[in-house]
Amino acid sequence: MKKIIIPIDFSNHSKYAAKLASKIARITKSEIHLIHMIELPKGVIDINSKDVFNIPQNMFYVNKTIETILAFIDEFFSKNKEVTYSIQFESPSEGILNYNKKINADLIIMGSKGHSAIDELILGSNTEKIIKTSKTPVLVIKKDVNDFKHKNLVFASDFNSNQKDNDALKKLIKLSEIFKSTFHLLKVNTPSIFENTQISKQKMERFAKKYNLNKYSINIQNDNSIEEGILNFSNEINADTIALEAQGRNMLSHFLSRSITKHVYKSAMQPVIVFKT
Repeated sequence: MKKIIIPIDFSNHSKYAAKLASKIARITKSEIHLIHMIELPKGVIDINSKDVFNIPQNMFYVNKTIETILAFIDEFFSKNKEVTYSIQFESPSEGILNYNKKINADLIIMGSKGHSAIDELILGSNTEKIIKTSKTPVLVIKKDVNDFKHKNLVFASDFNSNQKDNDALKKLIKLSEIFKSTFHLLKVNTPSIFENTQISKQKMERFAKKYNLNKYSINIQNDNSIEEGILNFSNEINADTIALEAQGRNMLSHFLSRSITKHVYKSAMQPVIVFKT
């Protein structure tokens, strides 16, 4: 792991993300890339616009933003060796995705409650766009995690044998190896989607062998729905992190649909890592 992106808006939840990112970066010796989005009115960059904006005032705002970012770095990343920042004049999702294309990060960490209208800036349609498009795992955090250990990771899937190699999953596994995490492989059975226990176990063993997992457990949860099964199991074992595959074009799409994935990362109090399949 070499690079971590943290979108910041100076809210408490972006501070939670910053604290977590700082710790992960120190352990993994990763670069920190802070990104702040400013959606300037069209008139600022379009001199033909009918709207009139005071450019000096906007430059003053940008300079104040830089001062705030530098103070943010001093508060949360004083122990980190490599920290850079970028101000993007784009929408949140476009700014994050475009910046990630430039640096090819190993992890994106985003903080939010995800319930209010303001939170839509970070967790809402923008996050869905990022998860759907980004080839980089996205870690969503909704509360201050003072003692993040990442020792118990719940990984939910249906473990189909036709899974292709996934770079995002490999990055997640690499992160977990650094933290010496246990992968708790989880298959959820529901009344409408049920699979023989022996078949599920065989699939999970093949998955563990394919990705050379050193520390893992095999678990089958029976529940009313897939999302309830993931959340209930994660709470039962006191999981540090939940990992989910976002809807893709392979057979996983019927197991972890976009609505199920969204429900889990909006409901779970643990940090949730979501990556595109």
